[in-house]
Amino acid sequence: MDISRTEQRILHLLAQGGRIEVEKNDKKRIANVKCMTRDGWHYPGVDLDLFRKLRRRKAVSSCDGGPYRITRRGLQLVRSELDNR
Repeated sequence: MDISRTEQRILHLLAQGGRIEVEKNDKKRIANVKCMTRDGWHYPGVDLDLFRKLRRRKAVSSCDGGPYRITRRGLQLVRSELDNR
């Protein structure tokens, strides 16, 4: 399964300890997403469509209502980079 460059960047950030935080609207549906690095910085490359792609591929999941983190499947999909040995 081939993954786009933007998906690779997000999966790489998540593999290093980042997370995706979601905001829900009144109907308990996901309205807004934002990606946070492991250092607490906001990464602007995530939108709702990209988040849905990652969820559809089972690359990210949430546990007990917490932020979305990378899954084992997501770790298989991410390609290694030089600073992630």
